[in-house]
Amino acid sequence: MYYNSEGVSQDYAKTLEWLQKAANQDYAKAQFNLGVMHYHGEGVSQDYAKALEWFQKAANQGLANAQSNLGSMYYRGEGVSQDYAKALEWSQKAANQGDAAAQFTLARLYSRGEGGVSQNYARAFEWYQKAANQGDVAAQFNLGTMYYNGEGVSQDYAKALEWSQKAANQGYASAQANLGALYAKGEGGVRQDYAKAFEWSQKAANQGDANGQANLGAMYSNGTGVRQDYAKALEWYLKAANQGYMSGQANLGAMYYNGTGVHQDYTKAFEWFQKAANQGYADAQFSLGTIYVYGTGVKQNITTAKEWFGKSCDNGNQKGCDEYRKLN
Repeated sequence: MYYNSEGVSQDYAKTLEWLQKAANQDYAKAQFNLGVMHYHGEGVSQDYAKALEWFQKAANQGLANAQSNLGSMYYRGEGVSQDYAKALEWSQKAANQGDAAAQFTLARLYSRGEGGVSQNYARAFEWYQKAANQGDVAAQFNLGTMYYNGEGVSQDYAKALEWSQKAANQGYASAQANLGALYAKGEGGVRQDYAKAFEWSQKAANQGDANGQANLGAMYSNGTGVRQDYAKALEWYLKAANQGYMSGQANLGAMYYNGTGVHQDYTKAFEWFQKAANQGYADAQFSLGTIYVYGTGVKQNITTAKEWFGKSCDNGNQKGCDEYRKLN
């Protein structure tokens, strides 16, 4: 009552006092709530170690919420050394009781192959689905991504759209960006709709999502779903590029290289291509190869050009393979 202001003014000091009395009598929910207050610094100084201590007490009594939070803290290394095995152990206990947050953590462990478990997309998909069906927005997004990529399940663009839509409707920026991309590409029976693509990309971009910003830049650049506007394209590409997003960096490089909507500047083009290329972006690696072949903004260097064409080829760019063979 003191915590939620039910019939009395909110009073963290009183809340702590009464929770402490109950927690000292091994009341699991009180121990859990004490952990929450220490975790968030409500009425006390934030203290992850204390939060962990109280979550542990409640978790040992089988309280799913506490087990879930304990798993998350071990996963992130909050108040304790990071320990994926412990994260797996406690998340599994809570997940088996139907805790959505724990199911999400468990899915993430299997998806990434962490915590001493082998990477297993089928198991990841299983746990993401359980969490998603309970309304967990991050799980819904990841489920959509797995359907899109065919990871742990047969590729299904309609299902990818369905789950991305659920997460996007809850304001989840990454899902909004993916939804925008699905509508822009019109893949797998999803009807191409540039207006919807622009709408969802803009929602994501306005929340600072780099993928959404890059997609929005591309739509302004190409005039798809919106009137062509190179200044706007440059603005959104720059926002994405400054977050380290590869396609934003590469497209920004292309605008400077070609002088599209901006004064042609080979030095800036090289700078942005290189940032993307160093992250393994095949198109930017190809562009760097081209720059070195012709010596635009840099000293001509066929050896270096061949190196970048080779990297582009290794990352799946057929044009990079073709140019590498020509120089070889």
